[in-house]
Amino acid sequence: MGYGILESYLKSHSLVQHQIEGFNRFIDIGIQNIIDEQKVIEPNVEGFALKLGKVRIDKPSVIEADSSRRIILPNEARLRNMTYAAPVFLEFIPVIRGIEKPSSYGEVFIGELPIMVGSKLCNLSLMAKSQLISNMEDPNDPGGYFIVKGTERVLIGLEDLAPNKIITTKEKSGALIVSKVFSTSINFRAKCTVSRNQHGIFSVNFPTSPTNVDFILMLRALGMKYEEMLEALSSIDVIRNDMLLNMDFTKAKELSVPDAVLELGKLSAPSQASEYQQKRSETQMDVYLLPHMGSTPEFRKEKAKYLIEMARRASLVANKYVKQDDKDHYSNKRVKFSGKLMEDLFANAFKFFVKDVKYQIERASARGRRMSIQTIISPDTLTEKLLYAMGTGTWVAGQTGVSQVLDRTNLASTYAHLRRVKSPLAKKHPHFRARDVHGTQWGKICPSESPEGQEVGLTKYIALMSKITIGSDERFIEKRMKEILDISEDK
Repeated sequence: MGYGILESYLKSHSLVQHQIEGFNRFIDIGIQNIIDEQKVIEPNVEGFALKLGKVRIDKPSVIEADSSRRIILPNEARLRNMTYAAPVFLEFIPVIRGIEKPSSYGEVFIGELPIMVGSKLCNLSLMAKSQLISNMEDPNDPGGYFIVKGTERVLIGLEDLAPNKIITTKEKSGALIVSKVFSTSINFRAKCTVSRNQHGIFSVNFPTSPTNVDFILMLRALGMKYEEMLEALSSIDVIRNDMLLNMDFTKAKELSVPDAVLELGKLSAPSQASEYQQKRSETQMDVYLLPHMGSTPEFRKEKAKYLIEMARRASLVANKYVKQDDKDHYSNKRVKFSGKLMEDLFANAFKFFVKDVKYQIERASARGRRMSIQTIISPDTLTEKLLYAMGTGTWVAGQTGVSQVLDRTNLASTYAHLRRVKSPLAKKHPHFRARDVHGTQWGKICPSESPEGQEVGLTKYIALMSKITIGSDERFIEKRMKEILDISEDK
């Protein structure tokens, strides 16, 4: 009976469906979201800016020696050691002294994007079996991989802690309780923590901040009044005691909000002008503190409430009201496959592209030349960044081994390689608990398939009948929940 269920499942589901669906979502939504996040390129040229519009990706093609462009199929890319990639076009609208001129530039070629074999943009996706055979393509090939300079490469799934979720654990033999969240926006990830020491004093840490910022000072700088802090206190005595203790021991309760902002700036940039200190402090709060909640001043109060919730959880764990979170529990983890990995890579490459465009505009302006889109845009900047990462396996944030040469020893090893999951932990260190088979992996990760040696338990494989969801827009779900529960935006 089990064999019949498995056979029926495999007839209706591809074993590499998670790779293809993830890449399709990146094409449909992810790439446009990254460009919309940038919105405008503002060089240091008075009265000139470039507004970014819609992106369009063609089918994979190749430019021949006579400069003509034609469609290319995967087998030809393999035989000719070429990259199976498609041209990317982006709409640029010049804004001169605040006036948009839509007809000036239009769509411009900005680079080439490697296309996954079997995805919706692949030239094989709409071909019948007879057409595939006549074009020397394997009709049973699963797809789900890329062809970079003639080599088949697969993006390995990366396992990591869940983003935008508070995880509270004991550290330094229980002397320190840490509530941490990997706050992740479209193109930025920041580790933000609220720590409680053995005496009950809280401190806050986040990127670019000074070490162990006073908790109450942070709340004051974010605009929370002393009365609002008291209102936010929990009815549980131990949490109230921790918060009141922090309020008594801090000097920040006597500071006004502007003074608290300036005090935070003094800690971040000592010996600097007060204007610079204030600006740095505001940038830290808006950009680097909990970026998933927003990056503008109106979100500061919400961020303050979020920090209080992190402190509340640390108090509960410290006083043994609840157990600490299990980092190895699979509900606290997420696996990034091709779609999310390509989003991270494209966002990083697009940053360099924007910097290059800014530089070229400023250079042309300094030399008094006419702004020509042909001289401003260099497609090689984006293309080279993408191809380098996919060719070497070195990804954003220094991760290695993400892109690997596809194992073609036999069909089983090919499928296994396309379903591999890699832990970010180093092979050298023991990490005994991370290497163990956790009970929550049942039905998601194969309990028996793991390499021998140093990588045991760190390199995993998705279970045969597990299905990966490709994710959805959190803001859309949040909006719908508020509508259903009739929760106002202010609460």
